[in-house]
Amino acid sequence: MILDLISKAWKLLPRQGRTFVARRLEPKFTASVTGIITNERGEVLLLDHLLRPKSGWGPPGGFVEKGEQAETALRREIKEETGLDVRNIHLVRIRTFKRHLEIVFTAEAIGDAVVGSREIRSLEWFDPDKMPEDMGLHLHFQIKNALAAKQDDPETPKLV
Repeated sequence: MILDLISKAWKLLPRQGRTFVARRLEPKFTASVTGIITNERGEVLLLDHLLRPKSGWGPPGGFVEKGEQAETALRREIKEETGLDVRNIHLVRIRTFKRHLEIVFTAEAIGDAVVGSREIRSLEWFDPDKMPEDMGLHLHFQIKNALAAKQDDPETPKLV
């Protein structure tokens, strides 16, 4: 009975009213994109980021802006941080950490990478078997898993 009343009231609300209520009742979260970017030699691009915990090394990426699609955010972040364009973008994984959603892609670099942000100290291309040892272990696994998924079937997006 009460659910029927709530349902009827909900349906009578204009779209903006339903959105307003939903935004107040649902927990807020942030979303980011990460790119496992490779070059023609199969090396992985890592950035020495000022704000990244531990060693600072990790793949490029950043927050998705309001109303922005994930692939667009990836292209924007890569361009801002490294000057690179990317192609052959494939979704690898979507994962959550409490109130954060991370969308992980693989892509291939177009052009030469240069530091393009004050948040980045330096960037380097690494052989996947010779990445910085002090980089977070979860990042080692994330990169290896993304590259393995790409190698299994480079044409099909996969969740790993």
